[in-house]
Amino acid sequence: MRILQVLMLVLVPELLAWEIFHRGRHTGGNLVISGKKAVGFDDWDPSVTEHWFTQILDHFNPNDNRTWQQRYFVNQEYYNSSYGGPVFLEIGGESEASKFLLRRGMMIDNAKKYGALCFELEHRYYGDSHPTEDLSTENLEYLSVQQALADLAEFISAMNEKYEFPPHTKWIAFGGSYSGSLAAWLRLKYPHLVHGAVSSSSVLAAKADYSDYFKIVADSLRTHSEECVRNVEIGTAEIDVLLRRKNGAQHLEQIFNLCDPLEDSLNNSKDISALFDVLAGQFADIVQYNKDNIKGRTITIDTICKIMEDQTWGSRVNRLAAVNKLIVSSYGYYCIPFKYRKLLSYFTETDWNSKAAIRGDRQWTFQTCTDLGLHSTSSHAPHVFSHHFPVEYYFEQCVDIFGPKYNSSFSYSATKRTNSLYGALDINVSNVVFVHGSMDPWHQAGVTKTVNPASPVIYIE
Repeated sequence: MRILQVLMLVLVPELLAWEIFHRGRHTGGNLVISGKKAVGFDDWDPSVTEHWFTQILDHFNPNDNRTWQQRYFVNQEYYNSSYGGPVFLEIGGESEASKFLLRRGMMIDNAKKYGALCFELEHRYYGDSHPTEDLSTENLEYLSVQQALADLAEFISAMNEKYEFPPHTKWIAFGGSYSGSLAAWLRLKYPHLVHGAVSSSSVLAAKADYSDYFKIVADSLRTHSEECVRNVEIGTAEIDVLLRRKNGAQHLEQIFNLCDPLEDSLNNSKDISALFDVLAGQFADIVQYNKDNIKGRTITIDTICKIMEDQTWGSRVNRLAAVNKLIVSSYGYYCIPFKYRKLLSYFTETDWNSKAAIRGDRQWTFQTCTDLGLHSTSSHAPHVFSHHFPVEYYFEQCVDIFGPKYNSSFSYSATKRTNSLYGALDINVSNVVFVHGSMDPWHQAGVTKTVNPASPVIYIE
């Protein structure tokens, strides 16, 4: 058995679990949208054209004249210039910009209806929009919400001039997840440039310790059955028991197909935290994107809960292992890593051609360590997914990846500043539609009830 496992590790690529789902984010961004993944989308589409815009590096230092090239896409197919239709702006988030968003979806449906010209601006530091020569911590200084919003303002002003839009032209911003937050904040900070916004699944309250995340994951599993949640909790507790038993580590290593010997890590708290974080993240991944429209994604809450309820799999920990192996195999991998040093090796790569850079993982981790927080921790009781990845574990990651400056004190101060700048859940903004769903693990950090009639909320149960 051991020889077969070693042979498989040689022949089959090793999964870096944080390449799939990390810090509440699927690799490639929380929207998980790309032209190649979307059902029925042809990436070659002459109606969507690629362009480049000369952008300012530091909007808040008048002595810094450096610029860089920012990518954007345009779709003029539905624009009615005869009466000066509106301009729709899809805001790029923590991922590569996608032509898909200028061909399908709610924004395009409305563009057809109202004769809108459509833009999508790629977020600085993601995709092909590279403001600096690499992703060193020093160069990441220019990656912030404030700089991103200023990019959008500069872009809108430049496009108004380039296209000579009539003075009455209305810009409407669209975004989902992090870019949904940017859409709301753009309307808040630059109301003279943006007439309104649609903000979907937006996180408006920056929190260093977002313990509600896994509570909502558990609640979402509970929509299938209470038994499902109970069995996940029992199975997770059984892992703890096995870690303390003789030969327990080897048993876990085998049933979960771990990439490295677990026994070597029994006294390494960071390895154990990484293990539980990875296993919990598999469930979160399914919940967060349950029944979406992405090609090849067929695993749902019902799928994993049926396994957790199926006694033919044996003990609850065996069922937990079956769920994890199913999810991992769906991505074409065989084993699950949990070594903290491998995590650091992945996230400390600073070259633009590294996997962490291409997938936006290093960049997004930096944003969570600075402006946003949003560490999806195990702090909330009851501990369905264990108590092994508290907020301190994420603070240690920030320090180990980016340096001693980015410690817990920095994170708490930074998130407090973000909330002061934009108002958190007390945001005072008009002409914004907020859209949330009850199963979205992020909804507790967003506006879910209409307080201001000028900015209504659509909450989907």
